[in-house]
Formats: sequence, C-alpha cells, structure tokens
Amino acid sequence: MRRRDFIALLGGAAGSLPLLASYGQPDSRSTPALVTPETQAAIDRGLKWLAERQLPDGAFGTAGSYRKNVGIAGLAGLAFLSSGSTPGRGPYGGAINRVIDYLQSRAAPSGYIVEEGVGYHGPMYGHGFATMFLAEAYGTTDRPALRGLLRRAVDLIIDSQNDQGGWRYTPASNEADISVTACQLMALRGARNTGISVPKKTIDRGIEYVTRCQNMDGGFRYRLFEAAESRFPRSAAAVASLYTSGVHEGPLLDNGRRYLQQFFPGVAIVRDQENYFYGHYYAIQAAWHAGGRMWEQWYSGIRAELRSSQLTDGYWSDPWFGNEYSTAMALIILQVPNHALPIFDR
Repeated sequence: MRRRDFIALLGGAAGSLPLLASYGQPDSRSTPALVTPETQAAIDRGLKWLAERQLPDGAFGTAGSYRKNVGIAGLAGLAFLSSGSTPGRGPYGGAINRVIDYLQSRAAPSGYIVEEGVGYHGPMYGHGFATMFLAEAYGTTDRPALRGLLRRAVDLIIDSQNDQGGWRYTPASNEADISVTACQLMALRGARNTGISVPKKTIDRGIEYVTRCQNMDGGFRYRLFEAAESRFPRSAAAVASLYTSGVHEGPLLDNGRRYLQQFFPGVAIVRDQENYFYGHYYAIQAAWHAGGRMWEQWYSGIRAELRSSQLTDGYWSDPWFGNEYSTAMALIILQVPNHALPIFDR
C-alpha cells in the first residue's frame, strides 16, 4: 500500500466526535477534530524540538546506553510521518530522509539494524521499531534500495522466531517475552502493508504465543513459563499486537480490553512511571482499533495528561530512556487521530 500524500488525510469534519457504541469503529472522517488547537500547538512544539535534536547523521541521542539507538530513530521518524510529512516532502521531509539514511547505514548484510559498540538493552527492540518505521516510510518514497533493506530486515525477524513462537532480546535467543514479541509482530504487519511477504505461519505462531501469555484477569504475563502478574504496559502491547495481527474479536480481546480499562488516563491509580510512554503508545493503538467509547475516552484522557506534562521547550521527559524517546512516543500518541500511518489501518 503506497501513500504519497498523507496531508489530505488530515482534514476532517468540524465539531466534536459523536459518541459511538462501545468498541464500534471510529469515524475516520471526524476523528481529526479530536486534535484541538491547543493539542496541535503542543504537537508543533514537540516536533520542532525533536527535529532540532537530530544529529547530522540522522540519529538521535548523545549520551547514555540509548545513544544513537536505532529504535529511537525509528520512533522519531514515525512521529514525523504522523504529522503528514513524508520522505523529502513537508516540514519534516528532510528529517525523515535522514532517519532512513541512518538506519540504512546501520543495517548489516543479514538485515539486522543495530548501532554496533553501544550496550543496548534488548537490541531486537531497536530492530523492530526501526523496521516498522522503514515499512511505513517505504510506501511513500521511490528509493529503490529501501525495499531490499526492508526485505532483509523482515527476513531476520522471521528467521529469529524461536520454538516458543515469539522473540527475545537478540536474534539467536531460544526464549521469548511478550514485549519483544509484540514489537516484532507490529513490524511484520507494517511490512505486509507494503507488499513484503510474511508467512502466515509466522503470524499465527506469534498470535499463539501472545494468547498463551494471557492471565486469568485478562492482562498478560511477561514470559510464558513463569508465574508473573499482569502489568499495564505489556498488556497494552499484547492487545495492540493482536489487533494488528488480524485478531479483531473474541474473548481474548474482550478480556484484554477489560483489563486495560482499569488504566484509563486520569484514573487515580499507581502508574508504572518507568514505562509510562511505552504503555500508552500501545494502549492508544489498542483503543483506536477498539473504537467507540474506549477510543474517545482514552484519547481525550491521554491528550490532557500529555499536554499538562509537556515541558516549556516542547519536549516530554523520561529519565530512563531519554527525552527523544519520550517525546517521539508522546507525539505518535497525540497524532493517532490524523490516521497518517498505514499501521493504523484496519
């Protein structure tokens, strides 16, 4: 699926979004109205700050263990794409092209996208986010070399699926966890949208792994063969990955949504601050696919939270993974109503 001009998708009916039946399909013609002028101003400040943080080689991050992380570069690229810019076009077209250049420069012949010499925690996370960005960008550019890179990156994910049906921190791992698995499933969906073939068996085995990780409360444990409580961030990732992998109804999703609704933005609960942006990045996607009241309430709630937590310079702060990471995540969340990324197609 190629999209050369996302700008046209940003228009929508004026006025507020009508309340839909629970879990109904949101009206894509009117959802941009959720991006209020105040929200758009926050988005514009965030995009400007993020673009100014890009390094000359296209990477992001200058210090710490997430310096020049390929996954953060991919997330930043997704934030720019979400605004309607495409490679070489729009206010952030140049920044998007530089992200592509950087990821191409960090791709091994095997297809593994990684910044060598930096001690990343779980480099398959970075590979997954980078691959998803390249898939989203590929549909809007004529750069012929990008298809070969994307094909190799996808093949590495396919070949890295282990006997459990999932993925772990490195390509050669014999174990799996729900978080890395969700990331790879999302990348594979993005690739399939562009016409890159992915074996149905790979997706089916991934779905089976996620399904087996669901707990009785509807949330998801971190790893299959361990007694672990459900947690909001990984449960949001699991539900979002199921939607994008083709699961659209049934008790698995019903119970997963029910679990997530305990964590609506603004609810007075103890939050997982370390994984706040990660959790809501996936939760807003799950809510978008669910539609109806869940979508409206989640977006309006997280919109208010993110507007109140944005710092004066335009960024969002995260002491664990860096401000470029948190700002990119926040921008993707706030721009979901634009419907500019094919990964949000149903």
